[in-house]
Amino acid sequence: MVQGTNGKSGGRAFIRSSRLWMLRKDFRRNYVVYFLALLVLVYYFLFHYLPMYGIIIAFQDFSPRRGVLGSPFVGLKHFSNFFSSPSLVRVVRNTLLINIYELVFSFPFPILFALMLNELRLIRFKRVVQSLTYMPHFLSLVVVCGMINEFVASNGMINQLINFFGGASVSFLGNAKYFRGVYVLSGIWQGFGWSSIIYIAAIAGVDREQYDSAMIDGAGRLRQAWNITLPGIAPTIIILLIMRIGSMMSVGHEKILLLYNPMTYETADVVSTYIYRIGILDSNYSFSSAVGVFNSVINFSLLITANYISKRVSETSLF
Repeated sequence: MVQGTNGKSGGRAFIRSSRLWMLRKDFRRNYVVYFLALLVLVYYFLFHYLPMYGIIIAFQDFSPRRGVLGSPFVGLKHFSNFFSSPSLVRVVRNTLLINIYELVFSFPFPILFALMLNELRLIRFKRVVQSLTYMPHFLSLVVVCGMINEFVASNGMINQLINFFGGASVSFLGNAKYFRGVYVLSGIWQGFGWSSIIYIAAIAGVDREQYDSAMIDGAGRLRQAWNITLPGIAPTIIILLIMRIGSMMSVGHEKILLLYNPMTYETADVVSTYIYRIGILDSNYSFSSAVGVFNSVINFSLLITANYISKRVSETSLF
């Protein structure tokens, strides 16, 4: 029994030493890659994980003069105030609706664009189309919002088209019921080309022999796209869908701040803009932190739920 035990421990020690030796050998061979990975880890630690200690101010009456350690602890006071606030229903509803619209309309658009781009046989034309659709992504958000304001102005291009066909001018950014449509459609225009890159890369990884076999069997281009291309990129679509669902309570506040006004608060005010107004403009740091914590918890719950459902249904998941 003693010999057997010594033999097992000696085997484990040999395996550990072998793994350590292989790790050292791999590090010497790929030290540049490890260094680049270290920079990414340091970045996330300094700017994403280290600041998380600030969550504590959501449970305090935070005062910049007293600091985090000196401010009085008030428990769930600010969470209770937010849950009883008349703004709760409005900002949560607007955030969810905008994200649902983007999930329904914006998310599939890059997939469809990648599928159509894959069918182009003229390489030069294909590159031109890709370059033109990528361009809006690289424009400054301020420039993009300025262009949107020009397009939807009373004498802008869209209203001129409406007038040309006999319609009356519409105040798109002055009427609350049009804001979500303007936001989502402009987001599609700005991002669908750039978002399609990952799907184009996934399509390039699909086995070409499957297309050759389908052509021999008489399958057309549409049938090949449906039965080969889409199943081939399905894992990529599922992973990105899980990540998108995990951010359902997040909407980029910069674009909304540049587009909305008091007349469109009813449909445009989301959690992130509410946090900005309460935390930065009104200096209510603890209350805004509590809202931010609530937002993050909901996002985390949605991510875990979506990942669990995907793992059970398709066996594809983030973790």
